[in-house]
Formats: sequence, structure tokens, C-alpha cells
Amino acid sequence: MAPAQGRFSWSNIAVGAVMNMFEVTTLGQPFEVIKTQMASNRTQTMYQALKTVWNRGGVLGFYQGLIPWAWIEASTKGAVLLFTSTEVQKVAKSLGMGPGAAGLLGGMTGGIVQSYATMGFCTCMKTVEITRQKQVTAGVPPPSTWKVFADIYNKEGIRGINKGVNAVALRQMTNWGSRMGFARLAESPVRRFSGKTEGEKLNNMERILCSTIGGALATWNQPIEVIRVEMQSQTKSAAAHRSAKPSILGTAAYIYKENGLRGLYRGVSPRICLGIWQTVCMVSFADSVREWLGTSK
Repeated sequence: MAPAQGRFSWSNIAVGAVMNMFEVTTLGQPFEVIKTQMASNRTQTMYQALKTVWNRGGVLGFYQGLIPWAWIEASTKGAVLLFTSTEVQKVAKSLGMGPGAAGLLGGMTGGIVQSYATMGFCTCMKTVEITRQKQVTAGVPPPSTWKVFADIYNKEGIRGINKGVNAVALRQMTNWGSRMGFARLAESPVRRFSGKTEGEKLNNMERILCSTIGGALATWNQPIEVIRVEMQSQTKSAAAHRSAKPSILGTAAYIYKENGLRGLYRGVSPRICLGIWQTVCMVSFADSVREWLGTSK
């Protein structure tokens, strides 16, 4: 039995936090902002969404919500995801599951745990920051994101700042279950294509290819993401819709009524890019870092 088996790999907490911080600070947040802009303003084209984001602050507009919410979210959810998914995958493999099934189970479990542990309120506040109306009148600056957070908390309490957390959990369960499952499942055909034997280590480019496949295929659940954004959005139409305190199914019906089936897939292009980058960072790069540390699965 390998040294890392039979005990918790606590270093995965640090590795997960660092890798997720790297992911969101580089390409992650720009893709997140574009995706959220399109999902919350479903009549906008890609060009219109990019122009809107640029008008909010140039390059910095694409990093809106990064500090503090995306950093808080990334450092905590990355730690929870990598630790939980790794431990679940170890147990699953010890029970005879293959890499694909173990990755699916580990990713689903990690996604659920990270959502309810730390991600709900951070995701909500990121969406609020990106979608709220920042209109400056008579020289009065818009309220800070902390002021908005306090206002929501004072008005609606914990439920207010965790609005849409069930949709977040459903999204993350399907996100990371699909990403890790497809990425691990792709390892076997990639080995065969490169002439390697089963169990032989993949090189960095082969790992990135597997993660790219996993990240791209995982965007099948885009309707869940659009529903989550709608439930947390601060656009005027969403605010009016939320007066009825809709459920996930109620929100899905509202989006379909307003924008049709295409509305449920708004923002899928930037989300494919985001999914690939997240999977590359949290699977391929994380595997390489853990090998370097001697704590790989």
C-alpha cells in the first residue's frame, strides 16, 4: 500500500486553496464575469456582454467581484473540494471502483460539501457585485459591496446571503462530478493513443488534454447555472421575479417563459472556457503539484 493510502492527505487542503486562488486570479474571474453577465442579461449577444463589462471599468471590469468574494470563495472551496474528493476517491477505489466512477463520486461529494460549507454566500455576493446596477447620480458614489452585503443580511438574514445555495449545490455536484469523472475516464484512451500501458503516468500535456475533455463535457448542466444566476441576480427583472420567492423549478419555468430554451443556455461559451480552465487547474495542475510534494493519490 502506498504511503499516502490509509490516512488523510491533509496537504490537499493547502494545495486545493492555492490552486483555486491561482485559477480565479488568472483566467477564472474574467470568464466568470462574462458568463454571469450573459446569464443575467439573456438578450445580450457576446459582443454586447463584453462591451458592457468593459464599460464598467475596462480590464478591471472583468475582475469585478474578485476581491474579496472570489478570493474568499476560492481559498475555501478549493481546499474543501480537493480534500473531500481525494478522500472519497481513495475509498471508492479501495472498494473496486474504476477511475471514472471514483472521480464522479469524489467530484459530486466535494461539490456538495464545498457549496454548503463556504460557497453559497460567496457565490451570491459575487453575482450581486457583477449584476447590481451601479448608477452614479449627482456625484454620489455607488454603495460598496460590503454595504450591499450588510443591507441584504439586515433585511433577509442568513437566507438572504445564501440565496440560491441549493442551486449552487446542484450545480457544483454536477460540475465537479462531471469534470473529475470525465477527466479520469479520458485517461485510459489518452494512454492508449500515446502508446502507454494502463496505469502508466501521463505527462503534463496529456493530463491537460484529459482535463480539457472533462471541463468541456461538464457544461451540459448550463441550465442549472443560468437558474442559479437568476436567483441571485440584482437586475431589475430578476428582483421583480424574486418577490414571489421562487424555487429552482419555478425559476426554470420563468426563464423558459421569458427567453425560451435558448435562455437556459445563455453564457455557455464562456462557461466552457471557464470549465476547462478550472479542471486544468484543479485536476491536472493539482495532480502535478501533489506528485511534486509526494502526496499524490
